[in-house]
Amino acid sequence: MATAPRPRTTTRDPEELARRLTAWLDARLPGAKVSGVRVPESNGMSSETLLFDIEHPEPPVRACVLRLAADPAAYTVFPVYDMALQYRTMRSVAEHTDIPVPRVLWLEEDPAALGAPFFVMERVEGRVPPDVMPYTYEGNWLHAASDSERAHLQDATISLIARLHDQHPTEPSRGSALRRHVDAQRAYYAWVVDGLPRSPLIESAFERLGALWPKDDGDAVLNWGDARIGNIIYAGFEPAAVLDWEMAAYAPREVDLGWTIYLHRFFQDLTVGFGQRGLPDFLRRDTVELRYAQLTGHTPRDMDFYTLYAALRHAIVMLRIAYRQVHFGEVQVPADPDGLILHHADLAAMVQGSYW
Repeated sequence: MATAPRPRTTTRDPEELARRLTAWLDARLPGAKVSGVRVPESNGMSSETLLFDIEHPEPPVRACVLRLAADPAAYTVFPVYDMALQYRTMRSVAEHTDIPVPRVLWLEEDPAALGAPFFVMERVEGRVPPDVMPYTYEGNWLHAASDSERAHLQDATISLIARLHDQHPTEPSRGSALRRHVDAQRAYYAWVVDGLPRSPLIESAFERLGALWPKDDGDAVLNWGDARIGNIIYAGFEPAAVLDWEMAAYAPREVDLGWTIYLHRFFQDLTVGFGQRGLPDFLRRDTVELRYAQLTGHTPRDMDFYTLYAALRHAIVMLRIAYRQVHFGEVQVPADPDGLILHHADLAAMVQGSYW
């Protein structure tokens, strides 16, 4: 059976990147050469990733990862790629917490070297729960694991989120961090639909957020942002490296928790919709909330709001990805743009208050 073409994610040539990277590296580590350059199969549609090795008598590390700001010519998913912020966030997490993050080595903010800002970090070996096909589907290592192994992975994952929130210094008070976070999502949505059909469903979800707004926003702690198991490298069933900090921000704890809970539900709902059982007992909302409270002493609040917010944020990203497919001629805009959002029925149920 024929497969659909992979969505276009870049106009850059990996071999040319490798040549320019070697020249850049030689100025910082004289005599060093770049070898074994390859693009991972999971290279995403946000910032680009290149894997390579350093050949040098005394390299800081031998196995490396390059994270390069997205190519504007590839119809980027996000309007801004602040590589310096990601680099500094990872350094700060490593300095203040025991969260396993890859060691960051170099930051280059001048786009002249590779055409965009980038940073280099160590490469950590291990395995990642797959997004395609999702780990909730049969045929991957996490689905094939025992109940006790998945329970261990789940507990270890909730623990690292709890430790991040508890160990990293909180943000000095400067108004409502939640309000700033939601306002940024409104601005992102406006950017996504600029000159394109708007989404009535997303706009109704924003209205529903207003009706559910928490009475107390809570303290602003550092949120990982893209807090899900698909962004963790595991050694066995233990987290070995926490990746993808591009959505990191100060916000209430529940922003991360809502994202963790809903992104699993997104995959689980897809799996059930295709006739498989999935992993219904894994990362359940009640289990995540209870374990987080046990670990931190903070009982998650207003989780109907925060899970709706996670589904809404995910919908905006999915709409942008759909519109980039339109841009590259892969799909047509339907009469109802809400149909471009894969989880539109679940988001509608959340807006109506019937999902949970």
